[in-house]
Amino acid sequence: MTESVSAYMTRLGQAARAASRVLARTSTGQKNLALSAIADALGEDREALVAANAEDVVAATAAGLEPALLDRLTLTPARIDAMINGLKQVAALPDPVGAVRDLSARPSGIQIGKMRVPLGVIGIIYESRPNVTIDAASLCLKSGNATILRGGSEAIRSNRAIAACIQKGLAKVGLPAAAVQVVETTDRAAVGALITMPEFVDVIVPRGGKNLIERISNDARVPVIKHLDGICHVYVDEAADLAKAESIAFNAKCYRYGICGAMETLLVDAKVAETFLPAMARRFEEKGVELRGCERTRDLIQALPATEADWSTEYLAPILSIRIVEGLDEAIEHINHYGSHHTDAIVTENLGRSRRFLAEVDSSSVMVNAPTCFADGFEYGLGAEIGISTDKLHARGPVGLEGLTSEKYVVFGDGHVRS
Repeated sequence: MTESVSAYMTRLGQAARAASRVLARTSTGQKNLALSAIADALGEDREALVAANAEDVVAATAAGLEPALLDRLTLTPARIDAMINGLKQVAALPDPVGAVRDLSARPSGIQIGKMRVPLGVIGIIYESRPNVTIDAASLCLKSGNATILRGGSEAIRSNRAIAACIQKGLAKVGLPAAAVQVVETTDRAAVGALITMPEFVDVIVPRGGKNLIERISNDARVPVIKHLDGICHVYVDEAADLAKAESIAFNAKCYRYGICGAMETLLVDAKVAETFLPAMARRFEEKGVELRGCERTRDLIQALPATEADWSTEYLAPILSIRIVEGLDEAIEHINHYGSHHTDAIVTENLGRSRRFLAEVDSSSVMVNAPTCFADGFEYGLGAEIGISTDKLHARGPVGLEGLTSEKYVVFGDGHVRS
């Protein structure tokens, strides 16, 4: 690259701002055609995607990338299929842009409502997962936003191959190439530039490790939609169906260790612990999950001693901390104290306790009789997700199309004047 990183990022920002104005007036039909064309391009260029990804995986393995991150980096045939299906699902979703709600007449004769509009330009910074490139591009495109995507250096070849498919799809339907731009440089200065360009970028969405997100949150001059950790809990209540609880807890931990919705702490009511934990522990041990337990847990099963730090650690690995609690109050207190406000679940057949759990656990997703790994935009019917927000403003939980839009007041009159 002959130009400076600063000049390069400014050029991307200017192009994105211009493209965002085009997208704001692009019809739903044209956006859907673009998504379909990108899906076709992914299918046609599947071999090129696999080859580029294989180069990334070899390089990342040689560099000693952690197993959880290697898993996220790898594009299996099933994951490419999921990317294609995700594009089609987003195309099938209702377009939020332009929808007007709460239209009402005022005594003055004017009518007032709220119209949903794109945010503008969204910068997305992420590590390891090349499928995020498609998820982000599809959601931003459908919601009328231009996007600048800065993936991790370990996935640069994969992201370039995906970007080529995106550009092919955009060109086929006559949308500007700058509607979706993948940052070509792996220089970390590009991130610093992207998060400090409020004149070109309206929102930053970081997806990655805690250090990355903390850095962006601290240094950004652009609003950030984020979550720092996925310290997710499953609480097995005294009124739980224990067979159901065993299945839920196992799936919550073992579906995939490296996702932010994986269970990291299992809480068990003392009244059922002696019945529940031995069989549950055997299933985890057969799967190779390392167990770390409180003193009462270790009286019942073989487990390493859990430290204070374990309760607030996102392992992203086959490690699980277990604590026995004295009822619902103690479970809720533990979750609200040690959790990351991401996703937490209760297993119970008691309606009153489930309602209390839903009301009192302060997390972006709260579940009853379901594993935490369901915390996912695709599973929520959002088509895909731009990320999962543990903030309370502007979006919370999996961020889909609606989370990538805002509202403005619209006022209709017919020559009315204010008296």
